[in-house]
Amino acid sequence: MSAKNLDQQGRWRNKVVAFRVSPEEDAQLERFVQLSGLTKQDYITRRLLCQNVVVQGNPRVYKALRDQLAAVLGELHRIDAGKSVHEDLLVTIDMVAKILNGLKGESDVQ
Repeated sequence: MSAKNLDQQGRWRNKVVAFRVSPEEDAQLERFVQLSGLTKQDYITRRLLCQNVVVQGNPRVYKALRDQLAAVLGELHRIDAGKSVHEDLLVTIDMVAKILNGLKGESDVQ
């Protein structure tokens, strides 16, 4: 059994919630978690409770953005060769664009 831990409000996190996803859903969830810079638990909890997921720029987020943009570039080359666009690619591009727009807005303030 996993150990109990406290959340930011000092509440014990001792309940376990589990569910099944497809391999494609798992890959998409992993991408979004990496791009958010949050732990998987925090990301899923915020999304399930309809709370905002605020991405804080840090080296891990930068690396995830770089890796995802490289993957997007590879997919764009594949599409250029006459293949079709996969829906997951469009969702990933949308997520990366939202994060980059948010970071741009953050740099404008400074």
